[in-house]
Amino acid sequence: MSEYIHKSHNVTVLLYHFVCPAKYRRVVFSESVDQSMKSVCLEISKRYEITFIEIGTDNDHVHFLIQSVPMMSPTRIIQIVKSITAKEIFKLHPEVKKKLWGGEFWTKGFYVNTVGRQGNENTIQAYVKAQGKEKEYKRIYHEQLSLF
Repeated sequence: MSEYIHKSHNVTVLLYHFVCPAKYRRVVFSESVDQSMKSVCLEISKRYEITFIEIGTDNDHVHFLIQSVPMMSPTRIIQIVKSITAKEIFKLHPEVKKKLWGGEFWTKGFYVNTVGRQGNENTIQAYVKAQGKEKEYKRIYHEQLSLF
């Protein structure tokens, strides 16, 4: 579960959903590679201000739900994650390196999306729009919640 990160001048909850495919979309994520990926990510959390909320692997790609601080851009976060995990997976699983003959574990690209903890885009948009109009916001907010 995500938590508020308290720094000297800000409090944040920044969540990102990343999807990273393996190079050539090769099927490389076996059960043992999956476990290694998760343990490597735990080590990354110890060294960087990156918290892995959830990690889900499919045969040829990985989904990461990551929390970090505002000083780290999404590009920097995924650069750290991809470089360290690739190096460690190749070291721990030489069979994966044979499947990926080019010496690269990940594709160059990735997918990223922000994840809201307090509500979806429509709820936040209504909240911002209703600033200074407290009664209007409460009505809109309660209508949004009643949909769920």
